[in-house]
Amino acid sequence: MSKFQEEVVKYKKLMDKIGVKYSDAMLEKVAKGCGPSIYNKDASTVAASDPKELERVKKNYLIKKLGLKDSPKLDDGIKEVMTTIGSSNRNKYRAVVYYMLMQKFKKSSVYK
Repeated sequence: MSKFQEEVVKYKKLMDKIGVKYSDAMLEKVAKGCGPSIYNKDASTVAASDPKELERVKKNYLIKKLGLKDSPKLDDGIKEVMTTIGSSNRNKYRAVVYYMLMQKFKKSSVYK
């Protein structure tokens, strides 16, 4: 199994644990879109308690990548995803967070 596939398996386990339905192919596309950050222990996760980190997710992913307009709905969406993943899950994998945000805002077309 490739290193990439090992990472994707971790993401699938987390999503199964929290009860999020996902498409294998789409999850792989989102993970590839994260680039080499998925292999870096610090960069591969999102620090849910760090306001600067959440602002980066909003600006770099939701606004730049998904093309959404800045609004309070974006912050609410991020909070909802973090709540769904849960505070008991220490690892809030970036690829999982991005996948859930992409689903929430119905922007799968970005990865087609």
